[in-house]
Amino acid sequence: MTERELLARTAELAADYLETLDTRSVGAARDYRGMLAALDRPLPEGPSDPLEVVEQLVRDAGDGLVAMGSGRYFGFVIGGALPSSTAVDWLASAWDQNTGLAEVTPAVSALEAIAGRWVLELLGLPARSSFAFVTGCQMAHVTCLAAARHGVYRRAGWDLPEHGLAGAPPLRVVVGDKRHVTVTRALRLLGIGREQEITLPVDREGRMDVSQLPDALEPSVPTIVCVQAGEVNTGAFDDIEAAIEAASGTDAWVHVDGAFGLWAATVPSLRHLLAGYERADSWATDAHKWLNVPYDCGIAICAHPADHEAAMEYAAPYLDVSEHAAIRDPMGYSPEFSRRARSAPVWAAIRELGRSGVADLVERTCAHARRFAERIAGLPGCEVLNEVVLNQVLFRFADDEQTRAALASVQASGEAWMSGTVWDGRAAIRLSVSNWRTTEADVDRTVAAFATALRA
Repeated sequence: MTERELLARTAELAADYLETLDTRSVGAARDYRGMLAALDRPLPEGPSDPLEVVEQLVRDAGDGLVAMGSGRYFGFVIGGALPSSTAVDWLASAWDQNTGLAEVTPAVSALEAIAGRWVLELLGLPARSSFAFVTGCQMAHVTCLAAARHGVYRRAGWDLPEHGLAGAPPLRVVVGDKRHVTVTRALRLLGIGREQEITLPVDREGRMDVSQLPDALEPSVPTIVCVQAGEVNTGAFDDIEAAIEAASGTDAWVHVDGAFGLWAATVPSLRHLLAGYERADSWATDAHKWLNVPYDCGIAICAHPADHEAAMEYAAPYLDVSEHAAIRDPMGYSPEFSRRARSAPVWAAIRELGRSGVADLVERTCAHARRFAERIAGLPGCEVLNEVVLNQVLFRFADDEQTRAALASVQASGEAWMSGTVWDGRAAIRLSVSNWRTTEADVDRTVAAFATALRA
């Protein structure tokens, strides 16, 4: 079989899977232990036919796949994959470009420059901002906070690249009590410990009490303030504008965790949630959430390119580093040297949707979340716990036992999948709508599945 025939057959198998998304069980039919038993074999001693490898994988792995691309997958703020972004992602694998240096990979490096500019325009962020396409919002936080650490030390007169952290002035980070765990992990990866954190309380929606921020800021202490655009359970937004006002006049750096909430900037009726966000120092977001590109793709954005570049130092005699200001080396802004062309699917998604299409996708999925909240609230004993301002619905039933049982029943039915959580010490369920495939019928089927679970 030729390589062309192998790829054509693989495309058929992929299309077969995509065509089942509306009918197959959303959850996996077999658990991890079952899949390990099905897939685990001795190390092959010799070569195999490539087609046999592909077809065996499809046969053996099928029962363990979760239909994350389904319109009824509502877990963990996971988007689907637009047709063009899937196709271009395949092309990126076939092209197999290590997207680090512009002189070495001119086509995909240019695509990254264009895709980044389009993202800045869509999100209404300063055109001068630098950006990096990374694996996800986790690494976007690491990238932005590395730039922030460099920036606040520079402002304090400490040369971090020269002297390192040993002997550096103490660093302070202000976070909300409901910040996402990826922010915490990014801080730990950067050597910033709990004793350096000031944790501010939050309201019932998970919004930071920004009124306490001025007391946490001291002009002489290098400080990073992390605010949140879209709490992962409720979708609530911190008062970003008030945080920036409180930080103004100090040398504090304001970082915005906008993993999904930053895309609210594309919709005029939602933009008020982000008031003042464009004045922040850095922003982290995901494209594999609301922009609906295949995993994986996060975006780090920085209003201070010099700090960003300095934190990602990469020059070496054996690299073809561009010496022209107009030529952008992607690895100059990313913590990764070896990088797939993950900006190509972003370019494709924006090219397919355009500004109005992106706004429609965000607005439509938020409408689906409101529809779900209205209908689920009508079920016996159901309480919607949040104000549905975006695409997140947080709810529970009469008690923890019923809440967990209802969720397990719906997951086991295969009709829909979403994740459980704990809110204010009690079991709850969170639903996130961020997939272009989701329809009103998908929402109604999911509510009906909960109604069936409660009757049972």
